[in-house]
Amino acid sequence: MTDAIAASPAASSGYNTPSNTGDKPVLIRSAADITRLVNQGATKLSDARVVIAIALGGVFLDAYDLGGLAFGMKDITRQFGLTPSGAGLVASAITLGAIVGALFGGYLTDKIGRYRVFMADMFFFVVAAIACAFAPNEWVLGGSRFVMGIGVGIDLPVAMAFLAEFSKLSGRGNKASRVAMWCPTWYAAISISYLLVLLLYAVLPADKTDILWRLILGFGAVPALVIIAIRHRYMNESPVWTANQGDLKGAAAILRRSYNINVEVAEDADLQPQTQVRKAAWRNYGVLLKGIYLRRTILTTVISLVSPFAYNAVAFGLPVILSTFLAQSLMSTILFSLGLNLCFAFVGGLLAVRFVPKLGAWNMTVVGYVLQLIAMVGLALVGRPADSAQAAISIGMLALFLFGQGFGPGSHTMTFASLSYPTSLRGVGVGFNQILVRASSTASLFLFPVLSAALGTGVFWVIAFAPLLGLVILLAIRWEPSGYDVDAEDFEVRVGA
Repeated sequence: MTDAIAASPAASSGYNTPSNTGDKPVLIRSAADITRLVNQGATKLSDARVVIAIALGGVFLDAYDLGGLAFGMKDITRQFGLTPSGAGLVASAITLGAIVGALFGGYLTDKIGRYRVFMADMFFFVVAAIACAFAPNEWVLGGSRFVMGIGVGIDLPVAMAFLAEFSKLSGRGNKASRVAMWCPTWYAAISISYLLVLLLYAVLPADKTDILWRLILGFGAVPALVIIAIRHRYMNESPVWTANQGDLKGAAAILRRSYNINVEVAEDADLQPQTQVRKAAWRNYGVLLKGIYLRRTILTTVISLVSPFAYNAVAFGLPVILSTFLAQSLMSTILFSLGLNLCFAFVGGLLAVRFVPKLGAWNMTVVGYVLQLIAMVGLALVGRPADSAQAAISIGMLALFLFGQGFGPGSHTMTFASLSYPTSLRGVGVGFNQILVRASSTASLFLFPVLSAALGTGVFWVIAFAPLLGLVILLAIRWEPSGYDVDAEDFEVRVGA
């Protein structure tokens, strides 16, 4: 199986390369011209950067909810009298909803466009956050988180499509680094939720701390409403997707608004839908398992399963690990969790964004898995710390794991999923990825309370298998999406497809 492709017939379309935003118009004649215009980074000062920032709003809310619930699970379990299995179901309800959302979100992103899907999915967050805050029992809480999960699952495919389709191909700030921005955004959101927990814990009366989780989860409606307003103000449809539908004039208008360049459709341009571009259809999920995409899908599938399994067990279980296994107080647990996320996971994510154009997603993911494997083995060997020195080693191992996650698989699982497929398949590609990610997260969130109760610190041996499997598949399939013009495959004759 090969990823080789023949020379692009669109290369001779007469495309004018822009060097500035002067008066001379840039003429476009095909959808391929729009793709290359974006890939070359048409301008540095435009609404495109705002679009990229707004695209990460759903990621922020997803992570914020996870961080807030992680601290609230003890109180939720006590208030509703949950068994370990019941606690796992409440925790994993959001990921179950995300599986449903990703299935339909991936298809709708390719079918009706990025913008309309993007504007609709935030309402799931608003309704669900308010319902969580006033949940009278575990069923309403779990159901509300399921609804929120639908919004998350719909949001991620379209968010990654925006990040990829509003970014240039190579150099600093390229597609791979912009997609990887989802990772530090995630850790920033978790850190903000920890800070809010710390603030509320400090100001709430001692007899009111049992409502802390309600305040944290309910507050999620506020940023969701803000994101809806900002998206309405700044968001445009993806010019690449628009051009692929045959609407070159619409794509040119988006480029003028978002990139602030003088773009015109040439008089001799073919304004009919591009016959080479694949139409959106449910069967496109099957295309991911054919031709040149099979190897890439196998790689992204394994990474999408193992990475969230390990991360969710550690990130969601971090307060439990610190307070139970490492015998820390609630205040120490909050401060350690905040420090570990900011100083290691967040920093690792920033480094991933900065260096992926030079090092590549494949190399960085390998390094990340190696660090995580060392961390899990170290935690398993130390077990329950007997003294302060062993406790320090365990905390160091947690820091190593989180840094490896941010630097490697945390950032680049989405890079592989978003940049392994062209525009016509990107929605279903990321949607399929998110189905796998959420299924793995569901298993992890459900199993961690059960396994940690049964195995104690032996649960780290189980988690260690995840980065080990990730390493094996990366060594077996060496596919590098960073810097590769995958969108050109929509216009090229594929060899061996």
